[in-house]
Amino acid sequence: MSVFMPSRSRAFTAKVSLLFAAMAGVCFAQFPPPSDSGQYAAKVLTLTGQVSVMKDMVPIALLPGNTVEVQQMIVTGPDGHATFQVSDGSTFEVFPNSHLVFRKNAWNVKDLIDLLVGRIRVHIEHLGNIPNPNRVFTPTAVISVRGTTFDVTVTDDDETTVVEVEDGLVEVRHALLPSDSPTMVHPGETIRVYKSQPLASNIVDKGTIMRYAFNAIRDAANLMAMRRINGGVAGAGGSGGGGGVGDAGKGQAPAPPPPPPPPAPGHFLGGPDQGPVQPQEPPKQHRVAHALRVTAMWMFHQFLY
Repeated sequence: MSVFMPSRSRAFTAKVSLLFAAMAGVCFAQFPPPSDSGQYAAKVLTLTGQVSVMKDMVPIALLPGNTVEVQQMIVTGPDGHATFQVSDGSTFEVFPNSHLVFRKNAWNVKDLIDLLVGRIRVHIEHLGNIPNPNRVFTPTAVISVRGTTFDVTVTDDDETTVVEVEDGLVEVRHALLPSDSPTMVHPGETIRVYKSQPLASNIVDKGTIMRYAFNAIRDAANLMAMRRINGGVAGAGGSGGGGGVGDAGKGQAPAPPPPPPPPAPGHFLGGPDQGPVQPQEPPKQHRVAHALRVTAMWMFHQFLY
């Protein structure tokens, strides 16, 4: 079962993307973008892994500094992550295994993103002291914002939408039940939008601000690991003998001179003639990732207790 489920998930995502691309192609041909739509493109600020834009149903790899035009689909692979900036200074991040259309409705530049599957993080800038209304669409929700930071996740099995708000105020409407009243989501709150359930029956989960911080730190650790892999950074080397230290990174202290110190509690002996085996120091990137995770857990417990 564990062997076939990922393949089924990827196949489903691919089918959704192709179907949507075909439908979008017909719709976009009937309603071409306005002549000034070029000024509303999105610029790639940062990028790692597989991030592409679909042109004539063919994926074209993006690079930092490239632009994505209105009505174009952005696709990320299993290791893909990118940050985009739009003309008013607002930004959105796209995480791995995501499919979205940027400004599908080119005639209304406030319709920012149509997220089909995956996860995004959106930060809407205020325009001075006035609100900056934007909307994000998913298969099950319409999310209206005026200046805020929030996450949107769409699962690829049942198209459930999860909205997590870090800052500001977000209005969530059900996309498939138009008679359902909208729900206001405040900072630190989360709401799930299911296909066949009204919003009133869903409990808005309060007290999620620390989980949001934990997710942010986790994402930073994962992104660091992906960049290490993509950059071809080698891991730590093996030890040359009992008690030696491998090439785990520059600046590490050499192994202590013989005789070795007594083994600390819990250390294993290398053999009757080898003495205690000194623990290897983890690679630098592992230490940083571990520190980020420990920091997140500390923040979580500080919030609870």
